[in-house]
Amino acid sequence: MPSNLNLDYYYGNEAEQYSFYRIPKVLLTDPRYKGVSIEAKVLYGLLLDRMGLSVKNGWMDSDRRVYIYFTQEDAMALMSCGKDKATKLFRELDKDGIGLIERKKQGQGRPTRIYVKNFILPPEPGQPQQPEQTPPPPAPQTAENQQSRPLDSAALLTAEIPQSAPLKMRGLDSGFSAPNKTEKKNTELNDTDLSILPPTPAPFARARPKSRMRMDEMDRYRELIKENIDYDLLLTEHPYDEETLEGYVELMVEVCCSRRDFIRIAGEEVATGVVKSRFLKLSHEHIAYVLESLSQNTTLVKNIKAYTLAALYNAPTTIGQYYASLVSHDLAQDAAGI
Repeated sequence: MPSNLNLDYYYGNEAEQYSFYRIPKVLLTDPRYKGVSIEAKVLYGLLLDRMGLSVKNGWMDSDRRVYIYFTQEDAMALMSCGKDKATKLFRELDKDGIGLIERKKQGQGRPTRIYVKNFILPPEPGQPQQPEQTPPPPAPQTAENQQSRPLDSAALLTAEIPQSAPLKMRGLDSGFSAPNKTEKKNTELNDTDLSILPPTPAPFARARPKSRMRMDEMDRYRELIKENIDYDLLLTEHPYDEETLEGYVELMVEVCCSRRDFIRIAGEEVATGVVKSRFLKLSHEHIAYVLESLSQNTTLVKNIKAYTLAALYNAPTTIGQYYASLVSHDLAQDAAGI
């Protein structure tokens, strides 16, 4: 047995300041999901959580089906497992397994789209449905029968400590209360709100700080952008430019999470959604091109942030012309024998 860690309590509103991953209850109760491992069910809960970002940003295909981006590296980091384990868990959830997700590769170095399937299953065919029976009205309680009534058998089965006193004297630590004597089997309250992002109850709507929500959003965009640009490969190719590359990523994350309607690019106001969309389409080649171009600049730049922002935004439209001019220059030098 591990030793007691003597952890502290939650005080005041501290218990409401954290966000939690949600695993659907049906994955643990429906017999048709019994063959799915607990690790795969936890991974499905992580994928469901990522759906919130997709819904907020309108990431839907032509058929209005919501998709997410969630890499093996994300699973390895959050599940604390290796690559083989992450691959096995994805296969367990994929169409070759239980079918809770569907992965579609985009090609050309673009991240794989993941469609998270609805976990609600229809009733099994031929399953009999028991009609609910109305329980008889309880007998009126009097002082005499309250004192002389023997202890219910249900209380004996649910109490952690054997009881010999009447039910009303049951200890506070005796577990669940004895159920009513009805023919209903599933008497627990079920969570019928199956939405991905349930509304926050009014008393706790302000419990979670907005700064925490913004940090979560920035972390998700940071992971997505690094995946799009093959950040680890860029670090391998440019080991001395780590701070510069990290600055590019943080600048793009800042724009993607901006609440402003417009972003100033090269002196012009551009809709934030347009800038955000272009940044999310940047690839490894675009970032390498910007890094090379800015390193060759010899003029004094007074506002380096605005200059870098414009370079990143214009990278998809200028990269072709840049390398075409380099090829022409090299050919001209070769022809001149230089």
